[in-house]
Amino acid sequence: MNKDQMHDMSSMSNQHDMSQMSHNNSMTDMSMHQHSGHMHMMPGGSMMNMNMGDMRRRFWWSLILMIPIIFITPLMGLNLPFTKTFPGSNWVTAVLAAALYIVGTKPFFTGAIAELKQKKPAMMSLISMGLLVTFWYSIYALLANTFLHSDVMDYFWEFATLVVIMLLGHLLEMSATMRAGDATTELRKLMPETAHVQHGDTFMDMPLSSLKNGMVVQVLAGEAFPGDGLVQSGQSQVDESLMTGESKPITKNVGDKVIGGTINGDATLLVLLNGVGNNSFIGQLENTLVHSQNAKSQAEDLATKVASWLFWLALAFAIGAFLIWTPLKGLNFAINIAVTTLVIACPHALGLAIPMVIQRTKAIAASDGILIKNHKNVIMAKNIQYALMDKTGTLTNGHFTVQKLVFTDIKEDDALAIMAGLESQSTHPLAKSLVSYVTNKKIQATPMTQVKVLNGYGVQGQLKNVTYTLASGRYLDENHIQYQPLDNMGTVSYLTNGQQVLAAISQGDSIKASTPQFIQDLKAAGITPVMVTGDNQQTADHVAQQLGITEVRAQTSPQNKIKLVKEYQNKGQVMMIGDGINDAPALAQANLSIAIGAGTQVAQASADAVLISPSLTKVIDLIHLAYNANRKEIENLWWGAGYNVLAIPAAAGLFTFAGITLNPMIGAIVMSLSTVIVAFNALLLRK
Repeated sequence: MNKDQMHDMSSMSNQHDMSQMSHNNSMTDMSMHQHSGHMHMMPGGSMMNMNMGDMRRRFWWSLILMIPIIFITPLMGLNLPFTKTFPGSNWVTAVLAAALYIVGTKPFFTGAIAELKQKKPAMMSLISMGLLVTFWYSIYALLANTFLHSDVMDYFWEFATLVVIMLLGHLLEMSATMRAGDATTELRKLMPETAHVQHGDTFMDMPLSSLKNGMVVQVLAGEAFPGDGLVQSGQSQVDESLMTGESKPITKNVGDKVIGGTINGDATLLVLLNGVGNNSFIGQLENTLVHSQNAKSQAEDLATKVASWLFWLALAFAIGAFLIWTPLKGLNFAINIAVTTLVIACPHALGLAIPMVIQRTKAIAASDGILIKNHKNVIMAKNIQYALMDKTGTLTNGHFTVQKLVFTDIKEDDALAIMAGLESQSTHPLAKSLVSYVTNKKIQATPMTQVKVLNGYGVQGQLKNVTYTLASGRYLDENHIQYQPLDNMGTVSYLTNGQQVLAAISQGDSIKASTPQFIQDLKAAGITPVMVTGDNQQTADHVAQQLGITEVRAQTSPQNKIKLVKEYQNKGQVMMIGDGINDAPALAQANLSIAIGAGTQVAQASADAVLISPSLTKVIDLIHLAYNANRKEIENLWWGAGYNVLAIPAAAGLFTFAGITLNPMIGAIVMSLSTVIVAFNALLLRK
């Protein structure tokens, strides 16, 4: 059973109610939000829980309400060619704007409250400030003009377009971001729904939440272990590749440790539990994973910083202008200047600057066989210096193949036919690999009788009163059968007739076709490749030597993988590539993480991007794309917010004494033009 098959089996057979496992509050909260699919990144980086369907409805209703407003309302006092006013049109505009206020502003106000509670005002605060000022000052202007016969300019046009453009930017970003998924939920799917707990001479099925240390459980062949423990009776082969990275099944005898979530092989085991719930390997892995993801999500992107600077800049100039102009020109003039300053700061273009680049980046990556999930980390990781890579399933194919064959006193076809006959009833990964190899050579398997599994050694059967055994060298040693050891790095099995060795076969994991070129490309790009694997040192060194990788870390636990990522992060930006559960925490920690599409759901849920293409060289394309996308983001941020560096002080009247003032109509034109420019600039993004 290879890693993919193992995951498929466990996913189908081990679905269960998440509430059956006890977890700490932070993990539960995170699971609730992420599992629902409602956690999304707002433009600029502010997080909030919003439903995609709800946001889409808000956008379309807001768009419907905006259309009549822009046709019957001047833009900052400027009547556009299509502007058509009529008696009472100002009141119609106010009603439409009020409906728009109710329908479209809630997501931004909610986000702003969250930012202000964290004392980190950014994009949501900037948008909310613009919405509050443009709407309520426009209501004031309507009342003053109607009942006091004043001549106060309203900003209903700016308010309506700001709501719709910001909702559009948010929708673009949400649709461009694949739902990250909850890695902790995927981890729990590996656990069985119930455990067979021993009660005297019988076994009773109990939910995992009821398990306690000291209980003895029965684990049947093919089942997942419900917790960590020690084998009390029985002997079996256990596939731990998803957890530890060890590519070969491990023989478990009495007294050996087993890990919850791994798959029992070909025999029933009794296990004394000593690690359940949060104290189990998977429980500790969940805690480590959540901690890494939370720490990584705190990183601020450039858009968040720009929005924060713009918020404080606009607020400072507006307050300063009000305080300075009140004694000089009076209260009405000062209020008008302050409001104009805040309106000029409305981030129409800024709200589209990043989502447009995200959409374009995602489209290009998808055409290259890479699905981007966390665009912020992909784009920010533009200067990768180290590439930490898992071995099994990442650099290699993750399943066994025949590597070497040696025959003595038997024909090759006859030996392979007997081997296939012995292994045809087994589901062991080595057996399936051998049978597949023989089938592909169009050799018919020889029917065997009295076939039985020799736990921990191999398999045995009879043909014409001759007993044939396909077993390990350890079996030959214990039965005093002389043989010449096969010099190979794979798993070696020997075919005997009871007295002598007839053939030997070596099976091992094979290197992916694209891996050698990928390693060369990494080095050419100035990126140091580092193999980080849970497999044994000898196997890791053998694969690394073939690929020209000089930095190798073998027998590495998931927790130690995180330490290694942090260690290399002290030297530079780190990319992590993996496919297994044991890679998930390191993927969450790395600056840029890429999961293999054929790997586990846990790894994919932890990663920033998923490589669907079979070619690892596409990862190099992603790095180049990240560099170009980051450059486009910076360009768009300058177009979207850079003009405010001059526009905000000018609107505040800072240059009035030099005879320079900002006409509101000019400000409106510049603001609209910058929105068009950022959209066009995003479309120019290339690999």
